[in-house]
Amino acid sequence: MATVKRKPRVALPEEAPVSAAELLKYYRSMLLIRRFEEKAGQMYGMGLIGGFCHLYIGQEAVVVGMMAAAKEGDSTVTSYRDHGHMLACGMDPKGVMAELTGRRTGYSKGKGGSMHMFSREKRFFGGHGIVGAQVPIGTGLAFAHRYKNDGGVCFTYLGDGAINQGQVSESFNMAALWKLPVVYVIENNRYGMGTSVLRASASHDLYVRAQPFGIPAMQVDGMNVLAVKAAADVAVEHARSGEGPYVLEMLTYRYRGHSMSDPAKYRTKDEVNRMRAEHDCIDQAKKRLLDGNLADENELKAIDKEVKDLVAAAAQFAQDSPEPDPSELWTDVLKEA
Repeated sequence: MATVKRKPRVALPEEAPVSAAELLKYYRSMLLIRRFEEKAGQMYGMGLIGGFCHLYIGQEAVVVGMMAAAKEGDSTVTSYRDHGHMLACGMDPKGVMAELTGRRTGYSKGKGGSMHMFSREKRFFGGHGIVGAQVPIGTGLAFAHRYKNDGGVCFTYLGDGAINQGQVSESFNMAALWKLPVVYVIENNRYGMGTSVLRASASHDLYVRAQPFGIPAMQVDGMNVLAVKAAADVAVEHARSGEGPYVLEMLTYRYRGHSMSDPAKYRTKDEVNRMRAEHDCIDQAKKRLLDGNLADENELKAIDKEVKDLVAAAAQFAQDSPEPDPSELWTDVLKEA
């Protein structure tokens, strides 16, 4: 299938103006997610990670650009393709990798795995294994921000497959009625599992789903971290100022299959290679840094080495950590009132 090409029907903000230090920070964050996911894929192949494992490779600019607009006290919730979101929220790669490998030093004590870990400290309220289940949860988190009047915004991520779930429309309606401080981020990576968005959605421009509820929305180049940051600034300010929800459709792309067990035969290698060659978010940031004399090759090589060492240390930490005691089967199941 050919790469989906669309023109946004709304005016987009210009790319966010950033300093060299900020762009380097975004570059490092995207690279950390990329290298972490590559290592996770290797460890899955070695049998060190069990169950499901959905990699975020290709989509890094979305969460990095969005979280660049976040403030202390904001909350985040997403789907099962969640490792990148955890790292962008500031969670420790060691704790994330330990959870992926089912170790007691993981964020959910080794019992959550890839799809079900969280961090109350970083206000990351989980990946969720049920398609669309995180959207009403994110709406509830936004209600909590409004109820407490704490100035926070909930960043709620969903995919192009989840947008067709009824609970998403219900959440949009409630958020619009109550003017909840939530930004819904549709990560449209073109395929819901193995089904093209062109076959699964009657409206191919997913951001228009916000229109019946009077929610402002934009379609954004999700492969450009500065375009994402610019859109995030607009959406987050809208939500934080009490104007209610905002919807952003990020046109992005995943290079790997839906999960580790997916051979991705529903698309051609040429399509994937073309997206990598022409739109890769990390390559774009690197080119911008070098062409603008904001960094040199040696500086970028040093960042790459630092990131690789960090990921290698996380992998080793996970393998050295013990598995949960069998008695953990009976903990964290029931909360006494």
